[in-house]
Amino acid sequence: MKAILYIGHGTRSKKGAEEARAFIERVIGRIELPIQEISFLELTEPSIEEGFKQCVDKGATEIIVVPVFLLAAGHIKTDIPQVLSLLQVRFPHIAVQVKDPFGIQEKILDAAAELVSDAAGALEPQDRLLIVGRGSSDPKIHDNFAIIAEGIRNRLGVNHVSVCYLAAAEPRLQEALQTICVKNDGRTIVVPYLLFSGMLIGEVNQEVLKRQKLGFEILGTGPLSGHQMFENIVVERAIGK
Repeated sequence: MKAILYIGHGTRSKKGAEEARAFIERVIGRIELPIQEISFLELTEPSIEEGFKQCVDKGATEIIVVPVFLLAAGHIKTDIPQVLSLLQVRFPHIAVQVKDPFGIQEKILDAAAELVSDAAGALEPQDRLLIVGRGSSDPKIHDNFAIIAEGIRNRLGVNHVSVCYLAAAEPRLQEALQTICVKNDGRTIVVPYLLFSGMLIGEVNQEVLKRQKLGFEILGTGPLSGHQMFENIVVERAIGK
């Protein structure tokens, strides 16, 4: 019997965890399969091990693993495969198929640009965007975000789009905000390239608020999961399209 195991990142934020669960539960409601379980890599329960075992206990003989992650960095390349490899040793009779993360797709860039437009209204060429990534030690992270930044810039018609990170890569958020606010003669729109609310988006919002109080014309957008497209992509991954 086939099962689907969804894996989210996890967060210390109660709001962020609830948001991720609600997102995955909406996906589950759109798929006609009796065994579907939610799990998280870290910080939030249930764990991957617990979710996997729930699938097995309910009679699964094949488990489709759907990572609810944006890009293929260390968690996708190393952490999740390590956990799954140990589980496959424990349950050798279970066939496991792991789907790809979201990756960089034209429809994702369309959705991200729409979220910016919804939050900021019509943009002028002199407005500047700052895209904020989670960050990773994976060297490909900069290449990925260069493509993301250029794709969003082309869709919105602004002259300048910068990228910064919250951890493990440079430049960091505070440095990038300082640079962009001083140089900018239009608005600054901060775009967290994160799926759900949580501690990281809270950090971004705090930095935006600080600069608003200093008189800068700056605003932030919400998490990417606010656009229906991201839910649609997880459904497509889960059912094999």
